[in-house]
Amino acid sequence: MSLSTTYGEFDRDCANVIRTLTLDAVQNAKSGHPGMPLGMADVTYVLFTRFLHYNPHNPKWFNRDRFIVSAGHGCMLPYSVLYLTGYDLTLDDLKHFRQLGSRTPGHPENITTPGIEVTTGPLGQGTGNSVGMAMAEQWLASRYNREGFQVVNHYTYAIVSDGDLEEGISHEVASLAGHLGLGKLIWFYDDNSISIDGPTSLSYSDNVPKRFEAYGWHTQVIDGHDMAQIETAIKAAQVVADQPSIICCKTVIGYGMPSRQGTQKAHSDAPGPDEVRGAKINYGVDPDKSFFVSDQVLQAWRQAGAQAAQHEQAWNDLLARYEAAHPVLANTFKAVIHHQLPPDWDKSLPTFNPADKPMATRAASGQVINSIIDHVPQLLGGSADLTPSNDTMPKGAASLRKGDFSGRYIRFGVREHGMGAIMNGMSLHGGILPYGGTFFTFSDYMRPAIRLAALSEAHVIYVFTHDSIGVGEDGPTHQPVEQLPAIRAIPGLTVIRPADANETVAAWKVAVEMHTPVALLLTRQAIPILPVSNGLKRGAYVIQDAPDATCLLVASGSEVSLALDAAKVLLQKGIPTKVISMPSWELFDEQEQAYRDLVLPPDLPKVVVEAAVRQGWHKYVGSKVRFVTQEHFGASGPYKDVLNHFGFTVDHVVREVTELLDSINTK
Repeated sequence: MSLSTTYGEFDRDCANVIRTLTLDAVQNAKSGHPGMPLGMADVTYVLFTRFLHYNPHNPKWFNRDRFIVSAGHGCMLPYSVLYLTGYDLTLDDLKHFRQLGSRTPGHPENITTPGIEVTTGPLGQGTGNSVGMAMAEQWLASRYNREGFQVVNHYTYAIVSDGDLEEGISHEVASLAGHLGLGKLIWFYDDNSISIDGPTSLSYSDNVPKRFEAYGWHTQVIDGHDMAQIETAIKAAQVVADQPSIICCKTVIGYGMPSRQGTQKAHSDAPGPDEVRGAKINYGVDPDKSFFVSDQVLQAWRQAGAQAAQHEQAWNDLLARYEAAHPVLANTFKAVIHHQLPPDWDKSLPTFNPADKPMATRAASGQVINSIIDHVPQLLGGSADLTPSNDTMPKGAASLRKGDFSGRYIRFGVREHGMGAIMNGMSLHGGILPYGGTFFTFSDYMRPAIRLAALSEAHVIYVFTHDSIGVGEDGPTHQPVEQLPAIRAIPGLTVIRPADANETVAAWKVAVEMHTPVALLLTRQAIPILPVSNGLKRGAYVIQDAPDATCLLVASGSEVSLALDAAKVLLQKGIPTKVISMPSWELFDEQEQAYRDLVLPPDLPKVVVEAAVRQGWHKYVGSKVRFVTQEHFGASGPYKDVLNHFGFTVDHVVREVTELLDSINTK
């Protein structure tokens, strides 16, 4: 594709069609955000026609450049360009913008619209996704590229807004990107000086170039409506191989609208017919035509898409030569980019002996990671500065660092929110199965990214340790109580709280083989090792049966051992009690009704034992139920004292069972 800094009126026409399609779609929907697409149309035109490598007929071509609109409210920008360049998106799709069931929703969704890389909208998330994608590219390149065979070699571009840069997550991820020297990451900052409330000066006076220089980024400031400047800036950014780049584009929000451009009124909502008509006149377009694209303009855009697609054929030829020169490595590479696991990846998983001393499930998780790291080539993880506590680092693994991405471990630093968004970007880039560790209570910091992982169907694994008041001395600030029901409430997220070391092994097996996000909730404190069972994959199972049981003890995680101890005492009292380990509600919900009724008979009285708020349990336990749960914040002290203080004792569980049965029998 030729690179020319000569631009004329026809190039302006090609950029303006993004603007007219945006105005028509927003006006037609009577809803939307026209301001950013009108302001950033020139940047996007130059990028897609002069630089970006992509194939409209194969949106998932692996070595494509990644393009993210972090300011997802401006989604008519990518929708217009996807249509224009020939992706599987039609004018009718644009006409159904923001309508129920359309492929052009109000913010970009990667599983809805072909060509959309990530689901964005909550400001700042796309910044983290882009850092994750750039990290993925660099890590995969370090592992699979060989001299003469750059099979992983592409850029990650993102459009970011004032709102993105104001959100705290952007500071986290930009800091890490600069630290790691992600030279193939380029951000376009839509610097239009306007936010919803009015001028950004009301709340925002950052010197953005200086801020990013401090992070270690390469910075430029340009006129975002001067195509020659845009092209020159992109070329300059591409030359800098050891720093990420931000191109600060001075733009006019709502460019071309006669009375709204440059004001907060341009940001969102339907512009009205007068503004649409006036803008079209300013663009030199027939104001009486709606959703109009001239044949010449459409042909130019489609030709740009066809030229960009030629890069895939060149890559396919390179890949064929790569396979001939490096057949073993090439087979592994093709497997990971197609989300395939080696057939025997799980053969090295450990088995733990119940006769051995108790073990924290975080420690068991660490042993699992050590056992599979050499057998799951796409596995790459890290921790938010809690590596020794999370047990997430494989033994002997090197950490990723600037200039050397050959390691197997990421030092995310104290950046939980950023870590979550970065993991989403790595997963959706492809070729990587990311995992990340922190304390479970800090899942609150990650929640927006976790939610988007579920919405995006990103295969990521969260290693959340210190999962209950069993944390002990750190006290209630670090003792998760409400986090367990809160994280279970996220649709599309599989939550697993294993009861011991062997269930932890089974949990990891499920997590690796899933195709959607999984949260593993692991103990700090040592707990007894239980016999191996195949029940975890079904979400809940009978871990201890009892003929003629009169009550069920239902527990998860570390409380399963407590329930087993209580069942022994109850049996001595003549009360046969069945114990259910229920590590995952989501996996249990997938089972057939007959199995669910077998494990949790509807009419049998139940006592739930779980060191968390009980919210949500009533779905499974019916009306004949009592709870040994944690309905308020914890306390600081040795963990055994804390658990005893809050009633997680055999005596308390036994008392709840006997009182429940007495109340039923006296009715």
